[in-house]
Amino acid sequence: MTGGDSQTHVTLSERELQVIELVASGLTNQDIAESLEISKRTVDNHISNILNKTKTANRVALVRWALQSGKVCIDDVNCCTLPQLTDEEPEPEPVHEQIEDTQEIEDLG
Repeated sequence: MTGGDSQTHVTLSERELQVIELVASGLTNQDIAESLEISKRTVDNHISNILNKTKTANRVALVRWALQSGKVCIDDVNCCTLPQLTDEEPEPEPVHEQIEDTQEIEDLG
């Protein structure tokens, strides 16, 4: 896969996405097989199909592709969390800043 080439419009099955997440978390094919309760050979086939679909050469390139295309999120890497909007009022200003503001007003008056 070349630097600017992002195959983000690749259609992957739910199982293939699960496999990518587990590859990205560092699991071996045997570990993935145990985690998903499938055979290692099935995992090998899934990974081969995924590499072909994504046009990536290896597991590292696959994880890079998955992160760049937003297919996986690992330990908050490449995950955009927007601040939550709430109806709460902002936190009050610390007391020492309130005192400084009051002193400035007294000095002006």
